This record gives sequence, structure tokens and C-alpha cells, in this order.
Amino acid sequence: MELDHMLTPQSKVARENGNECWLSIVGIGEDGWEGLSAAAKQAVETSEILYGGTRHLAHIPIGKSRRLAWPSPMISALNEILTLHRGKTRVSVLASGDPMLFGVGVTLTRELNPGEFCVMPQVSAFSLACARLGWSVSETILISLVNRPIEQLFRYLHRGQRLVIYSEDGMTPAKVAQFLVDNGYGSSQLAVFEYMGGSAEKRLDATAKEWPAKPCGDLNSIAIACTADIGIKSFSVVPGLSEDCFETDGQLTKREVRAVTLARLAPLPGERLWDVGAGSGSIGIEWMRSHPSCSCVAFEEREERAARISINKKRLGVPGLEVVCGSFPETLHGFKLPNAIFIGGGLGREGLFRACWDKLITGGRLVVNAVTIESEATVANLHKQYGGDLVRILVARAEPVGGTLGWRHLMPITQWVVNK
Repeated sequence: MELDHMLTPQSKVARENGNECWLSIVGIGEDGWEGLSAAAKQAVETSEILYGGTRHLAHIPIGKSRRLAWPSPMISALNEILTLHRGKTRVSVLASGDPMLFGVGVTLTRELNPGEFCVMPQVSAFSLACARLGWSVSETILISLVNRPIEQLFRYLHRGQRLVIYSEDGMTPAKVAQFLVDNGYGSSQLAVFEYMGGSAEKRLDATAKEWPAKPCGDLNSIAIACTADIGIKSFSVVPGLSEDCFETDGQLTKREVRAVTLARLAPLPGERLWDVGAGSGSIGIEWMRSHPSCSCVAFEEREERAARISINKKRLGVPGLEVVCGSFPETLHGFKLPNAIFIGGGLGREGLFRACWDKLITGGRLVVNAVTIESEATVANLHKQYGGDLVRILVARAEPVGGTLGWRHLMPITQWVVNK
């Protein structure tokens, strides 16, 4: 439940030096009150206000605490906790399992100093599912589909992959099964666990293609052992996907050049890229595929190309890539500052480089790929002023010439890489 971007400015600037633990974030399982530790029970019993879902609150014996069920959306309550009650009221928050694993604890603790809160986790549904199946937690991927698009699964589908999915509701297993069937993974084995850890726990097993189109219990987790159908191609997360992976009108960085470009952009977990003149979106898409926490804003002037980026980002498993359609540098304002910028087109436009350079964080990387003589001249002048590395990339591919093979050269690329 990542709601940080929705918090009010007041809660974002509230950074008091509180030392008392006024906030307790308590994980609770399907075994309810009896499953809580003595410390967790004490935190709940001594709180003045108790927040939680209706199902969680029903587990707690009546006490002196004022009970508040989460509103929908719950952001107003989170802001209330972080502003109105901060350091003044003893608050307990109930959350499913481990509050720091796709839970409300992540949002709340980012706004607080370490001495202000105490997190008391329970066993997560992720750990329980792996335990039921005998899967290694460290070798299994966890994905949340709670308020998140199903297309993110594309990034993780390959033979032998093991996934655990947090469902949004009772229809999520049927939707996931149909998604697998539609994309060549219908033979994958699904195990759906309902109400894990409680007396009503139930397990359902079937392949994706045999899965019934009916709802499961609202509280469920899905485990998938991926099996690809014959002939189904898996996509590597290593940069350099083949051109036929993308919808394109020809405005696409070739795979060899793309691999070199991503190496120089050097994505790290949690970093943000601006892809300026994105074309088909291949650079930004492969940036985000490098790690789930990487983000990207793709700036593209032409509407039809922006539409293709939206298609490509979904089919390659990064639906969170943000597409901005409009002229630049005018559209480069109002966004979180990037760790890296790639300029794939429009370098010669007045003010574009300066706008990008000013927005790039200190220590950030900027990469430009120049194809035309004019853009090469611009790059040469910028290199004199700002330094960095100039590289000429020459690629030739073997193609049939009659009954033999010959080399066909792609257009040479002049690449400029500079750190701010």
C-alpha cells in the first residue's frame, strides 16, 4: 500500500524530534487477538485511538481505545495520524501480517523519526504461502496486485519462476489465471490460499487453464509455479531486447546501441530516468525492467508515438512508466528530479539541453545519442564546455547477399556521456 505520493504537504514537512513511541503498528493474522504477542496486546490495550480495517478491529476485545475503521480512500486517516495525533496521542494501527511488506507501515514510518514508532510484525502471507509449499522465500518473487495493474506480471514470467501474489479481491485468482492463459502460461500451476493462518484457511489447486471463473474468498494469496507453453518466448531483464518486442514506427534505439546506452545510464534501485524524445519508449522501459523500484518519465511530442509507448510499457511489464505527450522543453517541469536523463531526439532545439542539465541532480548522468551531422556538431560543442566521454558506436549485422552473407552497417551513433 504505497500512498506516499498522496500525503499532504503538512505531513511531509512534519519532522519533530519526537523520542517517545506514540505510534504502534501491529501486524495481526487470521488467528486474531490470540495470535498477538504480549507486547502487541499491551500496545493495543493502552492506545487512545485504534485504527484498522473492519475485519481487524473485530478481532480486538472491547477496551478504552477509540476505534476508527479506515475510510476509503484511507489517505485522510494517514494524514490525520501524521499531523493531528503526532506526538500528542497514543495511536495503534492494525495491519495484515507484516506491516512493512506492501503494508501501511511503509507509508507511516517514512514520515517519522525512528524513536516515534514501534512495529510489531506477524508472519506475512508471503512467508506462510512459501512455508505451505516448501518454497525458498529468497528465491520466490512477491507481487502485490492491490490497486496495481496486472500487466506488471509480464516482467516476471519465465520458465521455472515462482511467484506469490497478494490479491486485490476474490476475483483476482480468476483474472490472473486468464492472464496466464492469454500469454502462453496456461500450464502454470496455481495454489490459492484463502484466510491463511486462521480456522477458515482453505487451499485450492489447479493449472491456470483449468482454473474456474468464479470468486475465491476475498482474503487470498496466489502462488504460481510458472510453466511456459511450447514456443513461448521469455524476455530477459538484461538490456538489449530485440526490436520485435516493441510496437514501433521505426523510431527505436537498436538493441546493440540500447544495451550500451543503458550501461552508461547505469540504473540503480530506486533511481529515476527522464527519457526525452522517447520514440517507442525502449530506453525507459528497459531502465524500469532493470529493477522493480526504478521509475521513468518518457517525454514524447507525437501522440501516436506516445500511444505506442503506452502499449509497449504494459506488454513488457512496466505499466508504471509515466508518459508525457507534448513539446519540450516546455513539458519538463513539475516532475520529481531525475538521477539520469537520456536525450534521444531534439538535442538541437533551443533550450533543451540547458533545461535538462538544470533539472538533473548533482552526481546524475546524462547520455545523448546523436545520429545527424547537426546533432553531432551540437554534441561536440557541449563536450568542449562540459567534458565527459565521447564514443562512436558502429554496428554491422550479417544479412543475406544472394546465397552468401554480407555486412550491413547501421547508422553510426555518436554517444556523449557526462556526469553533473
